[in-house]
Amino acid sequence: MPESELRGRARKALRARAHPLRPVVHVGEGGLSESVIAAVVSALLDHELVKVRLHEPEDKKVAARTLADSTDAHLCGLVGHTVILYRPHPEKPREELAQLARGA
Repeated sequence: MPESELRGRARKALRARAHPLRPVVHVGEGGLSESVIAAVVSALLDHELVKVRLHEPEDKKVAARTLADSTDAHLCGLVGHTVILYRPHPEKPREELAQLARGA
């Protein structure tokens, strides 16, 4: 889990930025497997802000929190069955997303 949680304003700004994005990872019947976690980690390294689509989860809130915790990402929101995650790149974070995460 990230060292600090995002404030409400920052989560809202990141959700707004994620609105036009398409889900980059789809979680099927198999649930959150190691390969799904690896795919989300890779997507976060590439994009920093990603959407993950959960297809028929047993408990979508638990699945969203588990996904955020296992990828060390911030859970920005859960809209329907779509999880919005943010994790800054460890070496070269995108400045516009970093500013949104700081609530600026």
